[in-house]
Amino acid sequence: MERKFAAAWIKSRETAMELGVRMRPVNPETALTDAHRMLSGRRLSDGFNDLLKLHRLDLSLEALATDRRYTALFSDEEVNEALTRLLEAGYYQL
Repeated sequence: MERKFAAAWIKSRETAMELGVRMRPVNPETALTDAHRMLSGRRLSDGFNDLLKLHRLDLSLEALATDRRYTALFSDEEVNEALTRLLEAGYYQL
């Protein structure tokens, strides 16, 4: 499941970059650790605000973390943080 998550995150970032959103690359070996780190505080993930402007929060780490296919990889706190960020941004297609 971790490899599928990493692949999905990489694909989302590639799509975002095609839309002109600048993002750091995802290392498949450390993707889950990096995602945990990004969801552990109040700082938004890479490109979140740019994706919001483009109405493409579906490409954000927060959207992936709340995807039913991947929620088991995250703690309740991390999923809740991701959900809070999305809801505060007006993203309701979960």
